[in-house]
Amino acid sequence: MTSSNHPESYTAYAFTEKGGELSRVTVPWKDPKDGQVVVKVIACGVCGSDEQVPKAIYPIQYPRIPGHEIIGDVVAIPPNETKWKVGDRIGGGWHGGHCHECARCRVGDYITCENAAINGISMDGGYAEYATLRIEAAVRVPKDMDPYEAAPLLCAGITVFNSLRHMNVTSPEVVAVQGIGGLGHIALQIARRMGFRTVALSSSGSKKALAHELGAHEYIDSSKVDQAEELQKLGGAKVIMCTAPNAKVMEGLLPGLAVDGTLLLLALEDAPITISPLSMLGKRLSIRGWVCGHAVDSEDMLQFARDHDVGVMVSKFPLDKAQEAYEHRASARFRVVIVPDLP
Repeated sequence: MTSSNHPESYTAYAFTEKGGELSRVTVPWKDPKDGQVVVKVIACGVCGSDEQVPKAIYPIQYPRIPGHEIIGDVVAIPPNETKWKVGDRIGGGWHGGHCHECARCRVGDYITCENAAINGISMDGGYAEYATLRIEAAVRVPKDMDPYEAAPLLCAGITVFNSLRHMNVTSPEVVAVQGIGGLGHIALQIARRMGFRTVALSSSGSKKALAHELGAHEYIDSSKVDQAEELQKLGGAKVIMCTAPNAKVMEGLLPGLAVDGTLLLLALEDAPITISPLSMLGKRLSIRGWVCGHAVDSEDMLQFARDHDVGVMVSKFPLDKAQEAYEHRASARFRVVIVPDLP
């Protein structure tokens, strides 16, 4: 193994049982196996989907260290590693690895791998001083990017970037963003910088100035007007990106779509949406979901963010306040990031 100096053990925060809170744990150092590297964590974003660990929505083996928005520097590699070297800055997002063998992997659609690994879910994540990442899912991160802003881009950023670039929409058609929070404030910037006529959809007027600063051409406040009707006055939205979890709001936006428009579901919402098939036929409407992307998608997204000055608004917490950071995931205005070396 090639490595820089490393401790015999390190500190992490893990869920040790279903329904429990984060607990401080001491993790013995393990050298990386073939196909793995170890990073010293610089930053790890706190995502709403981290709650799937204590809720055991996926099968969880406890204790489990959550966190899938990881930025770190490589400190240890196995003897035969050729892609990564000690000192490289890399990231780990939701996609933690793939099998290379299933039907989806064979066509290169690694994010839908039938045997996918998930950082912080099926393997330990980044609420820790160190994290082990699989090499096929590791993301190269430019060292001149702010690591604290880059961390949330590995989930929130890739979700909005990768989904939008795969939609049937061209500049200067209308892209509307429902919700101006952790996902939405990034989506507004990306939609504007991709050249679309960008519309912010919110439930009050409190974020109007911010939305325009982020790139919105128009702001539609649902407390004053019907958002679907206002979108039709603009010619209809080719894509409506639903980033805030509210099923009733989402279904009410369908009439705001243009011909061949898409209601793009990105928020973590388990409540059902009621849609009449008849309402979709005449304009050939679509409803689609999207889940982030794999390593190359993430590298594309980081390059786009770097080239176009896409910023992320973050609140930082030290590792020893991981539980507090986790509790702020829903109440924070935008994104929460755990920084192990933060005093």
